[in-house]
Amino acid sequence: MAFNTEICKGLSDREVVTKAIQTVDYFACLVVKYEKRLLAYICTISATQCSHAEDVLQDAFVKIWKNLHAYDASLKFENWIFRIVHNETINHIRKQHSHGKGESVPMDDTIQQIASNEDETYNVEEPLLELERALPKIKMEHREVLVLKFFENKSYEEISDILKIPEGTVATRINRAKKELRQLVKNPIHIS
Repeated sequence: MAFNTEICKGLSDREVVTKAIQTVDYFACLVVKYEKRLLAYICTISATQCSHAEDVLQDAFVKIWKNLHAYDASLKFENWIFRIVHNETINHIRKQHSHGKGESVPMDDTIQQIASNEDETYNVEEPLLELERALPKIKMEHREVLVLKFFENKSYEEISDILKIPEGTVATRINRAKKELRQLVKNPIHIS
């Protein structure tokens, strides 16, 4: 009999984590809640085929499960799992590049979220294709802060926690990433 994840509705992540440590079935609630966002995050920051993203995500969920008992409830659970997924993605990228298997693919529709803070009167449809091509070409450290900021709506403090870098470095990387993107696209747009 399959576990009904509906019973997790209304429970905080901390409550679900506590229950998952006691009863493995509750871990399914966390998987269902986060898998799509984490998969999109992996695909976006890695700029590799999304077929590999599922493997990375599975490895990350195994690590999350194995370390669930070590989760510090004073920290935001979402940031904790993003950190684990981030590390797994970086490890996968390093393995791919060391074996000469790095492949670039276009970004999906979530690229529009980066431009979502643009002025309402500006037509973002035309430069989206250029932006889609440019995002995988920018430095990984720039791409990951943009994804966390604009795709995941993370604050500078949360990005700092996930990437284990100072908030000032987060701000610097976001500004540099915007400059790098503007140089790569035909019609520069403001992404702030």
